[in-house]
Amino acid sequence: MSLWIRSAARLLLAGVWLVAGATKVSDLQGSVRAVHAYDLLPYEVSKVVGAALPFVEITIGVLLVAGFATRIAAVASSTLLMVFIGGIASAWARGLRIDCGCFGGGGELAAGRSPTYFWEIARDVALLAVAVYLVWRPTSRLAVDNLFAMEEEDDGDEEEAGEDAREHAGEESR
Repeated sequence: MSLWIRSAARLLLAGVWLVAGATKVSDLQGSVRAVHAYDLLPYEVSKVVGAALPFVEITIGVLLVAGFATRIAAVASSTLLMVFIGGIASAWARGLRIDCGCFGGGGELAAGRSPTYFWEIARDVALLAVAVYLVWRPTSRLAVDNLFAMEEEDDGDEEEAGEDAREHAGEESR
């Protein structure tokens, strides 16, 4: 069962990266504006980061969907999420009124809108927990990594499979 849970975790994280990257890739200027709104990087660096970020997110998402280099993709996810959490916390602490730009948009908030920093950080902390879990236990079902696995990871599924077989054998003998 835990392999299926890891598969769900991998696909959840992949979906988040794919949606985040896809919403930004069609508006690279918006992505640059979102990065620059945090006021942490010089504009020239913000341009590079903002333009590259959607492609990095999509790449991580594709790797996770395929289950290829899962641990590396999970480490990249963890790193990116920690940077995002730090950036959002920094904006909150400095009293900036910006949209995080996490799923497109970004920049200064329109009049009358309030920042949602607490919920953005909470979401990213939850996703960070998923990513760290995948760093720790990257093996999952329906993953390209399984084609290259040198040694099976002991996650208790073999014992679970043995119990299922014994139950099935017991049903047949009745």
